[in-house]
Amino acid sequence: MANTSDISRGMILKLDGSLYTVVEFGQNKTARAAAKFWAKLKGLDNNRSIEHTWNSGDTVYPVRVEKKPYQFLYKDESGYNFMDNETFEQLSLAETMINAPQFLKDGQEVSVLINTETDQPMSVELPDKIVMKVTYSAPGLKGDTATRTLKPATVESGATVMVPLFVDEGELIRINTSTGEYVERVK
Repeated sequence: MANTSDISRGMILKLDGSLYTVVEFGQNKTARAAAKFWAKLKGLDNNRSIEHTWNSGDTVYPVRVEKKPYQFLYKDESGYNFMDNETFEQLSLAETMINAPQFLKDGQEVSVLINTETDQPMSVELPDKIVMKVTYSAPGLKGDTATRTLKPATVESGATVMVPLFVDEGELIRINTSTGEYVERVK
């Protein structure tokens, strides 16, 4: 058990029988009343986003999780299949448990969050930024680098990303997995 002063971003809490991860949190202080703590929470098992408020000193129930490295193998009708890099055990997870499934490619390293109390996988996190090859993009025109105009490009996982006009087919680009946006070209 912990109290409201222990809340931090990324912490996983048990609230009303469901598991939530803390996306954002803060504190509201007023002159006469006690401080209140608020948090934006994203559901791990129900995929809901909520806001919750506690009084200062209230008890919260954090869940201990372990982050283990896994490798993405393939997708089939049972779901997305991953392999533990240490024990070589495989597990199949639903698409809703993955934070950016459109950017998964075969052999990619991911982190699986596992609830240490029940040994159940809770979610799959891709690295913050990944490098992918552009498989299709309309050709850019010479001199189109002055404006911030974007065009759609398809990457090797099949996802579509908006890229600047100077990015051509066959180039490597860095993508932010949380927003799905182009970051830079990779040489």
